[in-house]
Amino acid sequence: MIRRRSMLAATAALALTVTASSAAVVAQDDPLKVFGAYATQIEEPWDGVIHTALNAEAEAGRVDYTFVDDIGYSGDMELVLTEVAELDAPDIIFGDAFGNEEAVRRVAADYPDIAFVFGSGGGPANPNFSVFDNWIHEPAYLAGMLAGGLTESNIIGIVGGVPVPEVNRISNAFIQGAQSVKPDVEAKVSFINSWFDPASAKEAALAQIDAGADVLYAERAGVIEAAVQEDLVAVGNMSDQSADGPDHVVTSVTWNMTPTVEYIIDQVAGGTYTSQDLKDFSMVAKGGAALAPINEALVPAELLETVLAKEADIVSGLYRVDINESTPAGSVIPTAE
Repeated sequence: MIRRRSMLAATAALALTVTASSAAVVAQDDPLKVFGAYATQIEEPWDGVIHTALNAEAEAGRVDYTFVDDIGYSGDMELVLTEVAELDAPDIIFGDAFGNEEAVRRVAADYPDIAFVFGSGGGPANPNFSVFDNWIHEPAYLAGMLAGGLTESNIIGIVGGVPVPEVNRISNAFIQGAQSVKPDVEAKVSFINSWFDPASAKEAALAQIDAGADVLYAERAGVIEAAVQEDLVAVGNMSDQSADGPDHVVTSVTWNMTPTVEYIIDQVAGGTYTSQDLKDFSMVAKGGAALAPINEALVPAELLETVLAKEADIVSGLYRVDINESTPAGSVIPTAE
């Protein structure tokens, strides 16, 4: 696995790796060539989850994986994807299309022999553009149950990135879960209008604490730091973030891209890949979403039992968490400067 930190680095590296064999058919037993295109730094949890799954496949020898992160939203995504597709001809390109939706789809249409698999709020496009998303509203509901049972002030806080449907649905599920345990719980929701700005997220969390919140949902990085500083509890997001606050993180709402990645690799390797919506692979039933281990030292036994029982109902299909993608009522959203 090679990390390419910038677009210029990507261009130089690609120029060095192009050979006459770049358009040759990959032998059946050879690892697939996979490229990752990430708008943010991979330290940002959303892209980090995709990167982790692909890196594991590379370590297992199933793929040759390279990537560029921190591409941004100013037009460089189209340039990077075009250069990679033209010069390196990977079998699969994974990435996130949010904020770069039209550009990504234009490049995919120009290279129909490459499987483009992107996080997207839109639908798939024939013949080669598949979509996925982090359908983690189910564990978010369970985490909300924990928050509802743990709050003493009856005020919980959520700090999110941008109020798009994908973030709204997990925020609403978290609130629904909390209110299922304690109906009079009040939720304070703030957005920072950024996907990766830990300082702003921490500031928003501290403002919620000042307003009475005593349990926080860290949809964005920086919130757990505020909880640790104020000796409160928090719920992590995307990956298990217990290491960021071992005595303060109750659990994390986790997304696992491995089922999606393995399925796509199998499809491409077997010559059966088609464009599709990969939603089901990011949900609890297929192992794409889950609660991280719960810190039982922070959770009363009766509450833990209630949450685990509801988790079992979700896994078995006996309970379905509502999907509400509207911006939570009363959300604080910064105005654009």
